[in-house]
Amino acid sequence: MKRRNPTRIIVIFTVLAVFVVGLFFYISNRSKVVAEGKQQSMTAVQEILARNLETNYPPTPKEVLKLYSEITRCFYGEDYTEEELERLAVYSRRLFDDELVANQTDEQYLNALKADIDSWKADKKVISSYSVSSSTDVQEYSFGGYEWAQLYCMYSIRMGTHIAPVQERFLMRKDAVGHWKIVGWELVEPEDDNG
Repeated sequence: MKRRNPTRIIVIFTVLAVFVVGLFFYISNRSKVVAEGKQQSMTAVQEILARNLETNYPPTPKEVLKLYSEITRCFYGEDYTEEELERLAVYSRRLFDDELVANQTDEQYLNALKADIDSWKADKKVISSYSVSSSTDVQEYSFGGYEWAQLYCMYSIRMGTHIAPVQERFLMRKDAVGHWKIVGWELVEPEDDNG
């Protein structure tokens, strides 16, 4: 019986182990690079438009306001095509209550939105960030057979190097399928220092 050389066997197994480990790292890193490349190639607008509201509607008033605020930030601070703007406008109206949607046609809403965006661009204003009320600050109540929610969002508006905080109060109502929809909002005037 022929005896095998232990050194040769160790070398073969070592080379094989290095090959397997190298192949594993190559495959795992390649999939990460592909995934990162796909994420980096999508703009903030495209990421919003890729979200399916039919199957993935925000479950709480806070989440609805976060999505709406992200859409608003895109309107006033991101680059997009004319088609993306139109799709984003339609998408944003899907977060609105039927009564709010009934106040304007899609065309009227889009024209008013474009005029507002042009005004912001002329003034070189953008929404640099936003902060939605914490979940404990959301006021939910029942009235008139509906469930309502009131909450706030603080927007940081940048104009050149100046940043101004703007707070808005949002009113939402739960629709027949249980989705929170935006009924309206208003600017909250800061209280003066004298009380």
